[in-house]
Amino acid sequence: MEIIQDFSGIFFTTCRDVLPIIMLILFFQLFVLRTSIPHLGRLIVGGVYVVLGLALFLTGLEKALFPLGNIMATQLSDPEFIYGVGAVVTEADWTRYGWVYLFAAMIGCATTIAEPSLIAVAYKANEASAGTISQWGLRITVAIGVAAGISLGTYRIISGTPLYMYILVGYMIVIVQTLFAPRSIIPLAYDSGGVTTSTVTVPIVAALGLGLASTVPGRNPALDGFGLIAFASLFPIIAVLGYAQLMHWLGQRRAGKRS
Repeated sequence: MEIIQDFSGIFFTTCRDVLPIIMLILFFQLFVLRTSIPHLGRLIVGGVYVVLGLALFLTGLEKALFPLGNIMATQLSDPEFIYGVGAVVTEADWTRYGWVYLFAAMIGCATTIAEPSLIAVAYKANEASAGTISQWGLRITVAIGVAAGISLGTYRIISGTPLYMYILVGYMIVIVQTLFAPRSIIPLAYDSGGVTTSTVTVPIVAALGLGLASTVPGRNPALDGFGLIAFASLFPIIAVLGYAQLMHWLGQRRAGKRS
């Protein structure tokens, strides 16, 4: 009964949130374009599916994904697990948190592979490039970038170093890569950084950061718990641009050998 009550509340909240979008579309369709809505029955059915799907997803976040990320981070960074029973620790030793870095990399890779937004972008990229850009190649490259970014982000939380240093250096690398990367891949690389921070990745990564900052000695969840999503957005750009540069270099090298 509790789950049904929670779902009902989330469902009505979702309907309220979606209502402005529906009103905006209806306004432009009826008063700006002044045409009837095509395939009205299909649109209504699709809208019902969207609202139900969002409500079910938000319920799943609250009941499973947020607690999962928080529990795993808390357990892996528990001082008794890291330093031993009875140890008194006031400041974290980043070298002892190897399991946390590994878990962060693996969960980042797994959630990115399952990210619906990335699947959609990879499909469209493959379609637009006439098969030149592989769907799985793009998804795996982005997943590796997210894994590296989140792992580095957990190191930042544990070590307590400032967030802006990593972001500043990261975007400097992106700017340099952009100058030398093939022009055809640059827009896709930038979009790949955005689509990773979506429905599957964000809840688990956010819960991971907050759980980690709550457990690691000397860290404040409000100051140190956030920022992992920024890493998850930045490092896929670096990974995709780097992969494109590598493939371009290998292609030039093969062409040089043939000639």
